[in-house]
Amino acid sequence: MTDENAFVATMASRGTGAAAGYRPERTLRLGVELRRQFKRRRTIGVLVLMAALPLILIGALALGGAEEAEANARVNLVDVATASGLNLTLFTLFATAGFFLVVVFALFFGDTVASEASWGSLRYALATPVPRARLLRQKWLAALVMSVGALVLLVVVALVAGGIAYGFGDVQTPVGVALEQRTALVRLVGMVGYLAVHLLVVGTLAFWLSTVTDAPLAAVGGAVFTTVVFAVLEAVEQLGGIRDWFPTAFNFAWTDLLQTPVDSGDLFRGVVQGLAWSALFTALAFRHFARKDVTS
Repeated sequence: MTDENAFVATMASRGTGAAAGYRPERTLRLGVELRRQFKRRRTIGVLVLMAALPLILIGALALGGAEEAEANARVNLVDVATASGLNLTLFTLFATAGFFLVVVFALFFGDTVASEASWGSLRYALATPVPRARLLRQKWLAALVMSVGALVLLVVVALVAGGIAYGFGDVQTPVGVALEQRTALVRLVGMVGYLAVHLLVVGTLAFWLSTVTDAPLAAVGGAVFTTVVFAVLEAVEQLGGIRDWFPTAFNFAWTDLLQTPVDSGDLFRGVVQGLAWSALFTALAFRHFARKDVTS
């Protein structure tokens, strides 16, 4: 560093109170936060469970046999779950999207801030010093990577394990319409993307609650409970069109990608509303954390 540059750095540090050479953008890199989160037991446990779940479903379908499925008069994805690996993947998503994946996203997002606040390590992280907005952004991004990574892991294992067990054939829909394998794979990517956006609503809600409370269970449980309440209210027909504005609205619109041609109306609205609710909850989290006392 030249004398002139050193002088500029010194004067800048005097104006901000920071030490010479301090760069906020170099503190708490995303890779560091990801490694910290990945080493936690809850992260490893969730990833192991996501990888094991498709195998459990294959075992359950093998034990159940075909007689029980034929006795069920309703037509749904479980009736064609053993038609191919793609069918098993779709059934896995259908079986987990309503609650299991909700808990996973709520856990990764809701535990990230509240757990460190309860341990007392959050104030030490800020004393590094890391700007509050940067710390929260890195934790948000790490939670997003972990959550989406867990979703992708579930899909990949289901696809591979299902393909080995039932073959890598075309998709057979419950109404008897077949989707060519290449088309089905493209639509599967769209389904995973839609689910990631939809579940991000639950995750960001848990993230906001994580900045409000120091109890991780309260943040995770609060987000899951709120999601369940909205899901129950969606069944109340007297609420009319109000239900379409709930955070849980269009939660199964991804199944429209099984249609030919695809009806994109609910898909588009579900994505827009999901991003809007996620942006709102994220903004509330940053606003509250900027004013939160984390030194006491």
